[in-house]
Amino acid sequence: MSPLIIVLLAFLILTLIGAPLFVSVGLATVLAIFLIDIPYTLMAQTGYTSLTPFPLLTIPLFVLAGRLMEVGGMANRMIAIATRLVGAYRGSMGIVTVFACMLFAALSGSGPATTAAIGSVTVPAMKREGYDVPFAAGIAASAGALGSLIPPSNLLIIYGLVSETSIPRLFLAGVIPGILVTLLLVAVTFIISVRRGYGGTEARFTWRPFLNAMWDGKWAIGAPVLILGGIYGGIFTPTEAAAVAVFYALFVGLFVYRELTIKKVIDSLRFTALLTGILILLTPTLAFGQLTAFYDVPATIETAITSITSSPFLVLLLIGIFYIFIGTFMESIAQVILFTSVFLPLVTSLGVDPVLFGIFTVITCEIGFLTPPLGANLTVAARVSGVTMEKISVAVLPFIGAYIVGMIILILFPDLTLFLPNWFYGLSR
Repeated sequence: MSPLIIVLLAFLILTLIGAPLFVSVGLATVLAIFLIDIPYTLMAQTGYTSLTPFPLLTIPLFVLAGRLMEVGGMANRMIAIATRLVGAYRGSMGIVTVFACMLFAALSGSGPATTAAIGSVTVPAMKREGYDVPFAAGIAASAGALGSLIPPSNLLIIYGLVSETSIPRLFLAGVIPGILVTLLLVAVTFIISVRRGYGGTEARFTWRPFLNAMWDGKWAIGAPVLILGGIYGGIFTPTEAAAVAVFYALFVGLFVYRELTIKKVIDSLRFTALLTGILILLTPTLAFGQLTAFYDVPATIETAITSITSSPFLVLLLIGIFYIFIGTFMESIAQVILFTSVFLPLVTSLGVDPVLFGIFTVITCEIGFLTPPLGANLTVAARVSGVTMEKISVAVLPFIGAYIVGMIILILFPDLTLFLPNWFYGLSR
């Protein structure tokens, strides 16, 4: 039997029996090293090099900043702004949830963190307005996934490191797709809410309450302006921007809104440690990725797919189907690290821009956030809503459809993704 087949079988068996993903990948990698007689120092060397890139520090810093902004009062003020903006129409609180997640996504960079921050406030509010609770939780889970697309995004940072693509370009490229997917989620929320008669109990939109909410939340709105403006103004790098975001969150929470306490800061540090512990996957997955190159897996897959079709649209569609399937049981970070090195050479050979492929990859990972049995956002939404993950899994199906439609639109019209980075960096030359 081929060593590659033995390694893949070992990985599948370990995964199916419930071993943690880093254990499954790590043991499969060690088995592969043994079978092809490569020095075991490969794991140690990969472990060192995987954790040394300076931009990697961006991930825990943005997670910490997002958590501090949540418990420090910024999340509530963003929800107030979104509430005053939407007004009292059918599905208004659901639409508020989507817009609030979009705003908070520009602070946290994490899908599960966005779901927890906004859903913990808006799901009980939707329940009081008569929404079906699984549907309310499904809105929060689906909109929370925007945290991985709208900059700053942890997954885009990982993709940029693995593919050696400019992280600022990826951040800019995520803006228009993020807005597009937001509008699709709003449309689904509105249509279902109208059919079921949800919402429409608050005061209609007027300018004065909206402007008052904007003024009260000016420090919250100032956070993404400071972070992204600083990056694209050339003031600081994405990593430095993440550190500035932490300082900004501490300053606003402690001295402006005065809702941040030492206990909340310690809890935020604990939350960050737990959420970023997934980075333990970096060492085994990067080593496994190197072994796939040794076995010529990328070349084999390229030959197999191009023998079926050479159309970039169809190739991306096939990869998207694979990514959505694999995302049901694999962590998104591991998915990005493992398969970027496999599929990126193929799509670039067909003329697909690496920046476009990065946004495409993240959108498919967002769908993975919403599909059981793993479904990180589903787990968080189940916790904040008190309903089972199975019920939420059914409720998110229309929203998964919205993500798929968004993915297809971006494949068909790549300029939607590439316009902003090409325009901005064209001006800066």
